[in-house]
Amino acid sequence: MTEFETKLAACLDANLPGFKSLISVERLSGGASQETYRIEIHAEDGARLVAMRRAPGGEVVEPTPGHPGLAAEALLMQSAKAVGVPEPEVFHILTGEDGLGDGFIMEWLDGIALGAKVVRAPELDEVRPRLAYLCGEILAKIHQIDLGATGLDKCLELITPAEYIDQTWQRYKDFNTAQPMIDYAGRWLMDHCPVDLEPALVHNDFRNGNVMFSPAGVVAVLDWEVAHIGDPMRDLGWICTNSWRFGRSDLPVGGFGEYADLFAGYESLTGVPVDADRVKFWEVFGSFWWAIGCLGMAEHYRSGPDKTVERPAIGRRSSECQVDCVNLLIPGSVELLAPVASDDLDMPGLDELLISVRDFLHGDVMTTTQGRTNFLARVAGNSLDIVVRDLKTGQAARDREHARLEALLGEGPLSDLRWRLVHGLRDGSIALGLPGLSDHLRETVVNQVAIDQPKYSGFKTAVAR
Repeated sequence: MTEFETKLAACLDANLPGFKSLISVERLSGGASQETYRIEIHAEDGARLVAMRRAPGGEVVEPTPGHPGLAAEALLMQSAKAVGVPEPEVFHILTGEDGLGDGFIMEWLDGIALGAKVVRAPELDEVRPRLAYLCGEILAKIHQIDLGATGLDKCLELITPAEYIDQTWQRYKDFNTAQPMIDYAGRWLMDHCPVDLEPALVHNDFRNGNVMFSPAGVVAVLDWEVAHIGDPMRDLGWICTNSWRFGRSDLPVGGFGEYADLFAGYESLTGVPVDADRVKFWEVFGSFWWAIGCLGMAEHYRSGPDKTVERPAIGRRSSECQVDCVNLLIPGSVELLAPVASDDLDMPGLDELLISVRDFLHGDVMTTTQGRTNFLARVAGNSLDIVVRDLKTGQAARDREHARLEALLGEGPLSDLRWRLVHGLRDGSIALGLPGLSDHLRETVVNQVAIDQPKYSGFKTAVAR
């Protein structure tokens, strides 16, 4: 056995009743910030599975306000399970004596957590209409957890809606990029910020993809690592954010249910009517937050050592979240630009060269590779598709954007006018109701996402009006 396996076996022997020997350890893919392991053991009752969640590389990580740490995550799971939230049993929270870093060992549960599969898997067809109601019930149980009695008030940060918006907006400002729709959404959020609310435990990442389902219903709520104390409606808005509907925009709750069912499940345990406007506020925030998160991946590509083909591709997905903000805040008709044909009739055009490389990646490379290389070939091919579409409509879109901005703000280069608009939205000198502003933002964002990802459900919603 490796040193890691030897330490793990010793830890299991000391803390897991019935443990006899270690059979295998497999690190699972996924989990951007933490490691997850599938562990098979011999026990007194035969072979069984357990799971371990730990800090990357077995580190010991000092908790921060925004990331309370894995010991707090284990406490959150235990507290939720105690009030009836489906959770795996936590067997042991790792200590320094274990030599495995921060983390915990827990029960292994089987179910479906992949969001795209949750909305389409035939085995969930019968239970799927009930899932939104069940999620509402679970969120009500989470929000009613006694913070003082559990000790969670000692390890979780209190974040007001205004603080959350400001922290998120400031992160985007630090990127030093001008994305006027993001600033429009930030201004709107500040203007409509909830006040006088009663703070509660907020899971803060309760969405399709972090909830495990089976034909019997909800198996477990996963990934508590960014929980905080704040407005509980954040959780209801987040599961309704279009990014987590996985193409099913017609079903606003995770791509599998209706608002009414989610609210009914929540109200059945709280006895308090859900404020739909407050949920919409947090739905807007969800798209605002994720638009900035995508830009963060681009910043990682530019400044960090991990320059994978995936990071800039994710950065371009910011426009998907921005079009979701458009659909929520300033819906209306839009004029899509027609692609222009290549003007070089003799030699292969740039679009043809790019398409040939795209087809090579999607064909030859993907058919002869697997795993991460196969995945990155797909990403690279999709990035080339973005370049092709930009060649066909990008310049016309920017020319029209420039003309609209000059009509709104006066003459100047496109970049300067974008920044003038951004600064005006930030400091309030440009009102959200400025005539022509909504139309400008809608046209700009929708034509940008037509380049970045025309298959995105939010784009289809925008052009269907």
